[in-house]
Amino acid sequence: MRPNIVTEAGLPTRLHQWWATVPFITSGVIITCGVIYLVCLLVGYDSFYEICFLPSAVVSQFQVYRIYTSALFHGSLLHVLFNMLALVPLGMELERIMGSVRLLYLMLFLATTNSIFHLIIAIVVAGNPLHPLPFLMNQCSIGFSGIIFSMIVIETSLSGVQSRSVFGLFNVPAKWYAWILLVLFQLLASNVSLLGHLCGILSGFAYTYGFFNYLLPGPSVYSAIESSSILSLCVRRPGFILCTGGTTYGQLPTHSSTTTMSNGLSSGNLWRNISSWMPQRAASSAQPAQDARFPGRGRTLGSTGNQLLTPADSDLSLHARLLDNSTNRPLETTTLSTETRLPDARHSTRDTEAVAGLATTNQGVDIFEEELKKLVAMGFEKTEAEVALAAADGDPGVAIEILTSHQQG
Repeated sequence: MRPNIVTEAGLPTRLHQWWATVPFITSGVIITCGVIYLVCLLVGYDSFYEICFLPSAVVSQFQVYRIYTSALFHGSLLHVLFNMLALVPLGMELERIMGSVRLLYLMLFLATTNSIFHLIIAIVVAGNPLHPLPFLMNQCSIGFSGIIFSMIVIETSLSGVQSRSVFGLFNVPAKWYAWILLVLFQLLASNVSLLGHLCGILSGFAYTYGFFNYLLPGPSVYSAIESSSILSLCVRRPGFILCTGGTTYGQLPTHSSTTTMSNGLSSGNLWRNISSWMPQRAASSAQPAQDARFPGRGRTLGSTGNQLLTPADSDLSLHARLLDNSTNRPLETTTLSTETRLPDARHSTRDTEAVAGLATTNQGVDIFEEELKKLVAMGFEKTEAEVALAAADGDPGVAIEILTSHQQG
């Protein structure tokens, strides 16, 4: 049996292979936060009061730069390590779904909305006539964890998972995952910004519910940015992911989907969405939801028009035609009856072939997933194994040869 190169490699090789799988923006944020912390440590800079998010300074002196500097600076080694380790899986997953440019915009956007929520809540609570809490206006917050909490909510919504593991100890419903982490960090750690993390969760839910749709560019904007000469060097980087590749699952909110949000608000569905505490991936009435395994939309089999149908409508149409073929019709001459039923027979043949084709496709997807799991169990990286298996047309032996030659090269 061919030796497994991944398991026999040393620690530096494994770290290099792991780092090569981290996409462009995610690795860039990790490097930026790490370098900033090291520079502050070497020069002895610890005056975080000048760069943290301080609501009183933002209001009185309009120091809006604190919105972004507060996210990049960290107070201790454990602080930056814990935040970056939490960012790696979230950033890798979201960047592969969204693309590098879209994720960068999302991080900047979330940093802004988190700070706005933070500022509004601090002002309201500090000016509360019943029981004012002015200390929130002078609370200094730093760290990337607010954006991470927003990304947790967004990634959970896009993945569609039903449960999440908390530190590998126990599983919780996915819709409560961010809230449970919020409570646990407050109980287990000191000097944790409850308001900063809470505003991150609120921004994540507002994004997934579509309240920010008017502020999100469409795919054409990201494509124009990627095709600009300024980013030509970045686009050619191996870890750079284009936004034009589309999403692997879920539905990303964009400016073009604002009609969905307005329809949901006018129809009285807002309270039901909020009460569920779980972001819902809303779909426009003119654009039905798709099965991730079968991209595209169903068309009426044997029809001459181009009317788009949902999978349910296609099944109903197929069932209606099959029933129509089996109903009794008035007696006619043998010649006329033969001429009338020939087109129906052709339609039935097409329907049968379409159903068989869908079953074959489904079976092929299951086989591909099984082979991919085997390659991952052998120690190969999931993304590389998926690409190699696709290039080998599903042949695991050829895929292993491709992966082995790639690692040896």
